[in-house]
Order: sequence, then structure tokens, then C-alpha cells
Amino acid sequence: MEQLALVAQALSEPVRLRILALLPAEMKCEEMYNVSELAEELGISQPVVSRHLALLKRSGLVTCERMCQSVYYAIDRQKAAQAVAEMARLLQTDA
Repeated sequence: MEQLALVAQALSEPVRLRILALLPAEMKCEEMYNVSELAEELGISQPVVSRHLALLKRSGLVTCERMCQSVYYAIDRQKAAQAVAEMARLLQTDA
């Protein structure tokens, strides 16, 4: 339940939702963003983007990989799908 609460917290901020909308669902170099690129795309500072990415990583929704001199981010599809399935089970009612 604690992990699900962290996912809900991660999804509760419009900037984090915008970040998720930009990130690819697979680690493909040409589609991935680093912090600087995300900051430029979103029009916000790098430290703010970094804080949002840190929470998205803690929630398990985002993964990262160091390539060359940067860290690039993508959605962790497996963990995101698990979180969605768990949320759906929690919200199911016997009608």
C-alpha cells in the first residue's frame, strides 16, 4: 500500500504528469530526455525537474540510465502497469 500511495503522490502533480507524457516507454536513445532537455521542453528550471524526477523514480514509474555524460529517463512500463493494476483492484467494488 505504501508504494501505491507513493505512485498516487507522484501522479498528483501536473508537472510530473507532463514529464511522464514526454518520456518514452522504452529506453530508445533518440526518444529519451535528460534533465536539461526536460527543463527546456517544460520551461522550468533543472533543479525543479530533478526534484520531480526523483519522486517519479522513488514511485517506480520512471527508470534511468547513464549514457555518455548524462542520465536519461524513460517510463518503467512494467512497474507502471503493476501500479495501475493494483490501483484498479483497490478501487473495484462489488456492484
